[in-house]
Amino acid sequence: MSATAPEAPTRQAVSATAPVAIALGLAVLAGLWLGPLVPMSRTAFSPHMLLHLGVVVVASPLLGYGIAQYLRPPKTLGEAFSWCFLAAAFETTAVWGWHIPLLHDAQGRNFGLFVLEQASFLAAGLGLWTAAFTARTAQTAGAAFLALFFTFSHMSMFGLILTLIPRLIYDPDICRGAFGLDRLADQHFGGVLMAIGGGLPFLAGAAWAAWRLLRRSEAPAARNFGPRRELR
Repeated sequence: MSATAPEAPTRQAVSATAPVAIALGLAVLAGLWLGPLVPMSRTAFSPHMLLHLGVVVVASPLLGYGIAQYLRPPKTLGEAFSWCFLAAAFETTAVWGWHIPLLHDAQGRNFGLFVLEQASFLAAGLGLWTAAFTARTAQTAGAAFLALFFTFSHMSMFGLILTLIPRLIYDPDICRGAFGLDRLADQHFGGVLMAIGGGLPFLAGAAWAAWRLLRRSEAPAARNFGPRRELR
């Protein structure tokens, strides 16, 4: 008997859109970090929120989608849940932590802290979206759904708090107002941006993951309603 050579491992097919998405994500980051929002965000809250959301819900999903095409998808729901849980936990910590008045005011006064804040937002958004897009099979999409829906919930809730709070919670020198808005109105507008602009993209991602789950649940039903042979 002649020994047969082991089969060479097959490489995962990468979508042609992956490098395009990565290039677009990098272009968005360059536009955000080299544009006028950087100096504005250090003295007004709504530009800060626009910069934050641009990184987390525009650049990060593009980069995450592209990077996920090159990664091995998790084999089990448990593995996918572990990555998605860690990513969602870090994202929640970064968002709520940097918006504590003490830290938010500090990053407005110290450029090094501002850079660290922006890097944290990018790492949080990129980690979450990459984990979600990697869990793209019907067997693992449940983990992506839970992580993205949880993120939608806490982003919307925090935005609602900032919108409804009746007083300025940040230092007046760091929240001076922008776009013709006074300090408090600027803080409220930033809350609206977070509640809507920060929440809806994650809700859309959760809907995509739910659609993946529905495809899994409908597959057996489709087989059950297939053509049947008549008994004679």
